[in-house]
Amino acid sequence: MRFRHPDGSLVHLAYCTNVHPAEDLDGVMAQLRDHAEPVRRRLGRDRLGIGLWLARDAVRTLGSDPAALRRLKKALDERGLEAVTLNGFPYQGFGEEVVKYRVYRPDWTEPERLDHTVELARLLAVLLPDDVTEGTISTLPLAWRTGFDEAARKASLTALGTLAARLDAIEELTGRSIRVGLEPEPGCTVETTADAVAALTAEGAPPAERIGVCVDTCHLATSFEDPATAIAGITGAGLPIVKSQLSAALVADRPDEPGVRTALAAFAEPRFLHQTRIRAADGSVRATDDLDEALAGGLPDDGPWRAHFHVPLHAPLEPPLTATTPVLEETLARLVGGPAPLTRHLEVETYTWQALPAHLRPRSRAQLADGIAAELSVARDLLTSLGLKELP
Repeated sequence: MRFRHPDGSLVHLAYCTNVHPAEDLDGVMAQLRDHAEPVRRRLGRDRLGIGLWLARDAVRTLGSDPAALRRLKKALDERGLEAVTLNGFPYQGFGEEVVKYRVYRPDWTEPERLDHTVELARLLAVLLPDDVTEGTISTLPLAWRTGFDEAARKASLTALGTLAARLDAIEELTGRSIRVGLEPEPGCTVETTADAVAALTAEGAPPAERIGVCVDTCHLATSFEDPATAIAGITGAGLPIVKSQLSAALVADRPDEPGVRTALAAFAEPRFLHQTRIRAADGSVRATDDLDEALAGGLPDDGPWRAHFHVPLHAPLEPPLTATTPVLEETLARLVGGPAPLTRHLEVETYTWQALPAHLRPRSRAQLADGIAAELSVARDLLTSLGLKELP
């Protein structure tokens, strides 16, 4: 979906296809047919933006077979779909029964991460719509924090510097500019936007023209970051906000109450990590790596908890649980509600719908398509309320 900002620039809205598990090219093609095109039709639009997730095996096929890449681009065109952004965070196995910590490997100390991201950039330069010259990719925020030392930090920044140089070469060859954004996530070595600023302005950091920040509003809220402070910190450091992922985190205002804990326990599941946070009276944030750890006594329960669970925007949670939707709304207003947009690529993130409690989980392709269309409609309404005009 495309929107015209009051300053005349184009803003893209997409949804991320990592909610539909697929490891190979055939699986990606099935995603477009079975999920993305039906969402577009439900919205009644001739064109729908998707944030493609391409796993390692699909990337290898597309990178080694020009005919396969042409087939994918043709399928996008014929189904009324367009890709201006890729989700480069998960590497493989994102649809498996247990993902948890595995999603953080390979990290930016490992050559596989650099090779994979460069190949994604090459593919995106080809997949971009004919009238678009800029693409974006979100990526792992360097690494999970455990065992990440100074040597690992230097190795990661060196890899990002190499990435920036290869992105320069891609633009020289294709005329398409691709930028990559570190996506701060709770528990990672780059957990907050302040951590991203510190990493990307340190000695040896890559050039800001190519490497910036992806602001995920669920992650931002889970870490109790203030949107105004976060956005000002990034832009004040001269770093680009490459893209933003739009979603809300799970909130329990009274985790000390038995009924609230019972409701929370329904969201503690074995597939994904649900990092959980509480902000103490002194402003400090205490943390567990997963929701079940918090429920087992890993966090105090004398204040609200926020958990990394991308909950639906279009269907408010049943009490006693709520969501950080106000953080999403404020962040979006600061990103695109000003005289000029601070980012032009927006992506609705819904992958944890695969792990919602049974009574909330979509039970069919049709229900899933309805839900994604509703999510995009929520985002569309927010954008139009900020003065952006949806284009045909």
